[in-house]
Amino acid sequence: MQMIEVGSAANGEPVRLAYQDAGSGRPVVLIHGWPASHAMWQYQSAELPKHGIRAIAYDRRGFGHSSKPWEGYDYDTLADDLKGVLDGLDLQDVTLVGFSMGGGEVARYMARHGGARVAKVVFVAAVTPYLLKTADNPEGVDAGIFQQMLEGLNKDWPDFLATFGKQFFNVGMLKQPVSQATLDWMQHLALQASLKATLDCVHSFAETDFRNDLSGLAVPALIIHGDADQIVPMEASANRTVELLRSVQYKVYEGGSHGLFLTHKDELNRDLVQFVTAK
Repeated sequence: MQMIEVGSAANGEPVRLAYQDAGSGRPVVLIHGWPASHAMWQYQSAELPKHGIRAIAYDRRGFGHSSKPWEGYDYDTLADDLKGVLDGLDLQDVTLVGFSMGGGEVARYMARHGGARVAKVVFVAAVTPYLLKTADNPEGVDAGIFQQMLEGLNKDWPDFLATFGKQFFNVGMLKQPVSQATLDWMQHLALQASLKATLDCVHSFAETDFRNDLSGLAVPALIIHGDADQIVPMEASANRTVELLRSVQYKVYEGGSHGLFLTHKDELNRDLVQFVTAK
């Protein structure tokens, strides 16, 4: 595990992000979802380097093995952290891949930092363009859903994550798309985060409006979403994101849950390789 310093917290302590850097070639930066860590990308980090791709995955502040400051879980700060990774590793012609909450970092980085160093972007089961249902966003998700998440986390954090993990992969009485061992592993990754970061990020991914960020995005984009996603409904996210982008491909995975990086890993890997390596 390597560490990179991307800034400092309000108390002056440095903020360091843990990251994994595998392979060589065209750089891809993989941004994990909530409430996991960079380790959720293991199948992608193992496969992409076989195709001349350098796969870099990092832990968002507050998660995994990164620093866990008390503050800084708004998307402006998270986008600045991403800039710190790109600048610190001096990456060029990057493809940013944002999963779920990570899609917001991609959108905000591209707008806030002018898309510096980035050639392409990928949104996988992403929260863009705006999840919260409001008067001017009637297609969004009711605020009560996010309130229930916050209450569940505050009441019994591990138990909430256990239930959330099943919804994440569409696990039910008659359907077991992933093993219990995988559910246990994902919960372990989630519990490496601080509770403060976990709670604050619910507000961030629920309440941040990325519509203006996306309207100015000019680089080639790929959107991937499962049509059975129970966490980020396709109708509230990908179907609307595609309408805001100029140069975009849209792939819908039939029967796909939120956790496409595992349940549809082979298909996702093929699509990533094809998109990243295309001229």
